[in-house]
Amino acid sequence: MARGKRGRQGNAGRSGRADRARPIADERADERGDDAAHAPDTADTTRAADAATGRARGGRTRGRARAGEPVSARVDGGRAELVPDRDRPRGRTLLIDGAPQSHVDLDDPGYLDFSYQRRLGHVADLVAPPGRPIQALHLGGGAFTLARYIAASRPRSTQQVVEVDGPLVAFVRRELPLESGWRVRVRGGDARAGLGKVPDGWADLIIADVFSGARTPAHLTSAEFLAEARRALRPGGWYAANIADGAPLAHLRAQVATARAVFAETCLTADPAVLRGRRFGNAVLLAGDGALPVAELTRRAASDPHPGRVEHGRALADFTGGARPVSDADATASPAPPPAAFD
Repeated sequence: MARGKRGRQGNAGRSGRADRARPIADERADERGDDAAHAPDTADTTRAADAATGRARGGRTRGRARAGEPVSARVDGGRAELVPDRDRPRGRTLLIDGAPQSHVDLDDPGYLDFSYQRRLGHVADLVAPPGRPIQALHLGGGAFTLARYIAASRPRSTQQVVEVDGPLVAFVRRELPLESGWRVRVRGGDARAGLGKVPDGWADLIIADVFSGARTPAHLTSAEFLAEARRALRPGGWYAANIADGAPLAHLRAQVATARAVFAETCLTADPAVLRGRRFGNAVLLAGDGALPVAELTRRAASDPHPGRVEHGRALADFTGGARPVSDADATASPAPPPAAFD
C-alpha cells in the first residue's frame, strides 16, 4: 500500500490545475483485491476518518448510498466501506479494512483527490492530444477512479479494467455506478492473466495499480510481466505504475531498473520526501519506447497541491543505485507499509 497526499484537482483534462489544497501527512491507496487493488494514499486518512465519525455532509447520491451515511459490504479483500466526503455532496471515499483506497465524485469524474492519482491523470492527459479517444487497460479496479477520469476527459475511449475482487466490483458498481454511455468493460481475474489476453498493440495506455493486502504481488513486478505490458502497447504507447515503498527504497529502485531493462524510456514522479526515503509513499513510474513528456510532467507535478518531482535520464539511473532488474525467478512482493502509515 502506499502513503500519499490528497489535494484538489479540477475538471477532467485539467489535472495540472488545483482548485484547492489540504495538506496531510502522506499518500493513500486506490484499488484493491487479491491482486488487482490500489495502494492507499495515506495522506488523507484524517479526512476520511472525520467523515466516518459522523462529521460528513452528504448530498443526494446515485446508487444505494444514502446521503451522509457510510455504506459497507464484505469483499474478498476485507470490509469495504464508502464514506461520504464532507466537502463534496456526491463524493465518496472507498476504504478497505479502514485503509483509504480511492475517491470518486459522481458529479465530477474529472476530480482526482489523491496525489498519485493526479499524477496518473497527468499521464492520461498527455498520452494523446486533448480529447482524443484512447484505448486504456487498467490493472486494478477498486472504485474505477482513473477509468472514470479518462471516460470524462476523453469521450468515446475504450477501456478494460481487470479486477480480481468480484464482490468489490459488485459493491462499487451498485453504489457508484459507471455512466451507461462509457465504454468501460470490467473483467474479473488475476491482473497478469488478464494482461495476457489483451491483443498485441491494443493499448495506448496501461495503468497498473495492483495491491493485495497493501502489497503488489511478486508476479506483477518482474521483467517478464513488463514485457507482456510492452507487447500489449501500441507503438508509442505508455505503461504507468503506482509503486509503494519506503526507506531504503530497495523495491522502488529495483522496479525502475526493471523498467529500464524492458523499455527505451522511463521516468519517475513522486513527492521529494518519498524519493529521499523520508517516508513511505507512492511513486508513479512511466515507461515507453518513445519520447516521454518529461518537461510537461515536471511542470504539472511541480504545480500540484502537494508538489512532486520528476526523475529522468542520468538522474534516474543514479537513483537506482546499481539495483538489478527483477525476474520471475527472484521477484518478491512490494514491502508492507509501516504500522503508522495510516495514523
